[in-house]
Amino acid sequence: MNIKTWVTLCLATVMTASVAGCGPSAERADADPATAPLDAAPLGVAEGAEAPGEGDTAGLSPAQHEATKAAAVPVDITNSIGMKLVLIPAGEFMMGSGKSPEALAAEFEIKAGYFEDEHPQHRVRLTKPFYLGNCEVTQGQWERVMGTRPWSDIYYMKEGSEYAATHVSWEDAVAFCRKLSAKEGKEYRLPTEAEWEWACRAGTTTAYHFGDDGSRLSDYASWGRLFGNGNCVDLVGQKKPNPWGLYDMHGNVWEWCADWFDYYVNSPVEDPQGPTNGSIRVARGGSWESFAENLRSAHRGAFTPDYRHYALGFRLALVPADESSK
Repeated sequence: MNIKTWVTLCLATVMTASVAGCGPSAERADADPATAPLDAAPLGVAEGAEAPGEGDTAGLSPAQHEATKAAAVPVDITNSIGMKLVLIPAGEFMMGSGKSPEALAAEFEIKAGYFEDEHPQHRVRLTKPFYLGNCEVTQGQWERVMGTRPWSDIYYMKEGSEYAATHVSWEDAVAFCRKLSAKEGKEYRLPTEAEWEWACRAGTTTAYHFGDDGSRLSDYASWGRLFGNGNCVDLVGQKKPNPWGLYDMHGNVWEWCADWFDYYVNSPVEDPQGPTNGSIRVARGGSWESFAENLRSAHRGAFTPDYRHYALGFRLALVPADESSK
């Protein structure tokens, strides 16, 4: 049985606030299957990369500056609900893990099958720039658009306008995108899986966007439950950003992507969108309760589109005005 089929079957056993036996910790020798948290996604930043500074162009990479000039659009924007989005350039990268499943299994002491869906590593070319939220969608932003509080009275939650919005399904996230798009006359959507990994890596090839040294995770991510520095959903933007100015790409909450899950062997090189149908949707990034293996930039999660969880949220992509009008 492949790992994503196993995860799907696990979802059928969801109790009120936890997933029994799902995620990486279900494969760990020290995990308790009855209380195993929701886990399964990626992380990454180049060693010594400088964090973005304040201001419209401070801390941006040369690629972001060039994308701004080429597209004739602002390098970042703040929308009607106070959400800041930064321009992500078009480009090419190697998607997936450069280490074999066996090497990852030895490194993290987990069965090799858990990492198979990160392979084969393959070239991806994204032909158009796009905007991406510099933080995950917050509870305050969700309430302003949807007028609801789905995270209320949920275990492992803190409430406040700057905490990440969670307990939202893929379907809920898409509804949010549509409602905000109608409100502003713009095209908001979830990022594709390829866009998400490209943005997370921000030009790096290491396990995490800050390098390969997992001991530095707490500088960039809320993670690891009591084994790291996470014990519930956190305020967004409190850790160091990646080289393109994106916060919490590792940890805090899992982030929905647009794609149905599929294996990379079927992926096209140019602007992959995922398959046209499926049973589970991709989620990326890991969460506050995830272990280090789930925070790597290459790691993949997947859940049914109606699934809700206290460690599952999203961030928005926005099509630049010149592209959405075509």
